[in-house]
This record gives sequence, C-alpha cells and structure tokens, in this order.
Amino acid sequence: MAPHRSRPRSPARERPGCPQRGGSARTHLAFVALGSNLGDREAHLRRALQALRATRGIERVDVSRIYETDPVGTIPQGPYLNAVAEIETGIEPRALLERLLEIEAEEGRIRSGARGEARTLDLDLLLFADCCIDEEALILPHPRMHERGFVLEPLCDLAPQQVHPRSGKTVAELAARLRDPAAVRPWRGAGADQAAVSSSRSAGRRTRAVQRPGPTELA
Repeated sequence: MAPHRSRPRSPARERPGCPQRGGSARTHLAFVALGSNLGDREAHLRRALQALRATRGIERVDVSRIYETDPVGTIPQGPYLNAVAEIETGIEPRALLERLLEIEAEEGRIRSGARGEARTLDLDLLLFADCCIDEEALILPHPRMHERGFVLEPLCDLAPQQVHPRSGKTVAELAARLRDPAAVRPWRGAGADQAAVSSSRSAGRRTRAVQRPGPTELA
C-alpha cells in the first residue's frame, strides 16, 4: 500500500479529536482494506490478519467475507481477493499506517512505482474513528474508498451504517450506488461452504464466527 498521495496540502488539516502520538490510551475503531493478486492470495490475507492481531495496541480484529474482483486499470494482471478488517486499537492513525506498510513488506510487497501494479499484499487505511486528516502521507478517509466497490462491499459486511465523515453518507448508501455482483463477487475457495466474520481478542484470544452461506471465511 503506497501512502495516500494527492496534491500538496499546506498546512496539514485534521479534525479536532483525532488521537495524537503520545495521547490518550482510549481505543478507536478503524477499517483496513486488504487485497492480493499475486501468489497464494488467500494466504497473504490470512498472514496479514495474523500480523494485525499480533500487533501491540490492537485489541480486536473482525473480518469481512472474501470477495474476488477484477483488476482496475490498464496493466494486465490477475483478479484480486479483497476483504476489510475492522480493528479496535489504541494506536494513533500515523503509527497504524506505518504498521500496515511494515506488514506489506513482510509479505514481499515490491514497489516499481507504477500505479495499479499487481501486488502480493495491499493494505489501505480507510477510516479511523471520524477523523478527517489531510497530509502528504496520510489522507483520511481514504480519498478513493467511495469510488471502489471492492472496498465498499466487504466494508458493508461489517459496518453498513458507518458514516463517511466527509460525505455524510452511510457505507450502505455508498455501496448501493456502485453495486455490481459480477464485478465484486463473493469468493468460494477450494472446499469452502461458508463465510464468517471472525474476531480475535488479545485478552484470552477469544474467537467468534458469524456464519453466512456460501463464500470463504478468513478466520
């Protein structure tokens, strides 16, 4: 996941109340998009989730169903597996972004500089509480999430009533505008006959699964 780039912004602007480095130990909800279209795609997603759950300061990780989607852009490449994780964390947004970049590198992500290139793992920080941040390296909410069905459909599994802090629209409303079942389709892996939203808590490592018919789960 490359840091979110946009036209230069000066000075940086941030909604009051976003957590700061060294600030309160209070936890917040954040949403992270996961994607892979190189190698063992599902294994890359699973290992990314394991790394998130093992990260100090992350207390809970819930995961959407897996979706298979066609690549966007003109570079020839294979289809993606996509999912979204909801995390409860005391890590502030910039440090969380740094951790996502570390996990990408651990999964062999190599950047050629070409936009839309294939990747072993892509992790995008979509939302963090109701923060609106505009910086060179971090923009929240993610500046293109409202244009991406492959982000909105799995996000809708977890938080359909979550409100986009800039547009004021719910995730369900944004997803309905882009919904295309042929383009963003629940993925059925080898031998899979159900999907789940899985949760892991650092205290006691308790796990829960909400069963849904059909697609593959990420436990």
